[in-house]
Amino acid sequence: MYAIVEIAGQQFKVEKGQEIFVHRLEGEAGAKVEFDQVLLTDKDGTVTVGTPTVASTKVSATILEHVQGDKVLVFKKKRRKGYKVKNGHRQQYTKVKIEGIA
Repeated sequence: MYAIVEIAGQQFKVEKGQEIFVHRLEGEAGAKVEFDQVLLTDKDGTVTVGTPTVASTKVSATILEHVQGDKVLVFKKKRRKGYKVKNGHRQQYTKVKIEGIA
């Protein structure tokens, strides 16, 4: 069984026991969260598509930890002008384990 769920503005295909990285969520490590924006479910070949969401279906998960992504370097330059700017950025993520789809 799997579901397509919208978490923090992004869509993820999730299954029970799967660990995914999503944009940073509120809550401490070990906290339980529920996502009710379920767009599609598949149970033994029976597909249910929501309009826009599947009613009374929720995905429960546990927050494992908050982590940072890899550094992304942003380098800007204008030739022959002496203009160079170098910036870095690390995105904040939350590691979530899917406990069940109900």
